[in-house]
Amino acid sequence: MKILVCISNVPDTTTKITFTNDNTQFNTSGVQYIVNPYDEIALSKAIELCEGGKGTVTVVNVGESSTDPTIRKALAIGADDAVRINAAPRDAYFTAYQIAEYAKSTDFDMILCGRESIDYNGAQVPAMIGEFLDIPSISIIKNLSYDGTTATIDREIEGGKEIISVTGKFVASCSEGTAEAKIPNMRGIMSARTKPLQVVESVAVEVVSSISSFETPAPRGTVKLIPAAEPESLISLLHEEAKVI
Repeated sequence: MKILVCISNVPDTTTKITFTNDNTQFNTSGVQYIVNPYDEIALSKAIELCEGGKGTVTVVNVGESSTDPTIRKALAIGADDAVRINAAPRDAYFTAYQIAEYAKSTDFDMILCGRESIDYNGAQVPAMIGEFLDIPSISIIKNLSYDGTTATIDREIEGGKEIISVTGKFVASCSEGTAEAKIPNMRGIMSARTKPLQVVESVAVEVVSSISSFETPAPRGTVKLIPAAEPESLISLLHEEAKVI
């Protein structure tokens, strides 16, 4: 069994976000990057499925050389090898296309992704990969088992749970509960230095979207405390200032 896991290089959640060039570019200065947490869940699930010599796990990232430390962390967690598609990931379409083109040249049984990246929260890449490869794509899964030919997948739906059986290649995006994120140990960290990291060039793809500008959320306003004995003041503020009633 061969599993391909897609990983994103994202800013740590404690990072202060700022923009440059008239708010058209993300300011990378001083930013600490990590493996996207949802992708870590997907990677952990892939490692579980391949334990005991049942298969191998390859991680793939669309990024420039600055993402190599993040890829090495994925190798330290337990991936067998890695591929970096050498390009800046300009949008979900571009990223999914690059991964799909790479997957066409290999023979993976399944492709696992996180449900979304924590920087853009688009949740588009897994479904796009499935479309480009013309294989099933199952979103936001909660559990996955595989017997060598058939995958049984649980996912939450409105009012209940859906159980899906998939035979053949597929893409699945993992959410909380699919697996427990693994912490690299010293042996994994040392071995990650020598595990293969292949760099392949990106392929040309049409530009379908562009970013005009970024905006940060408006700063929080001051809190107004209303005495419990003056409910009419609260109603007045909600009506005249907040304009919610």
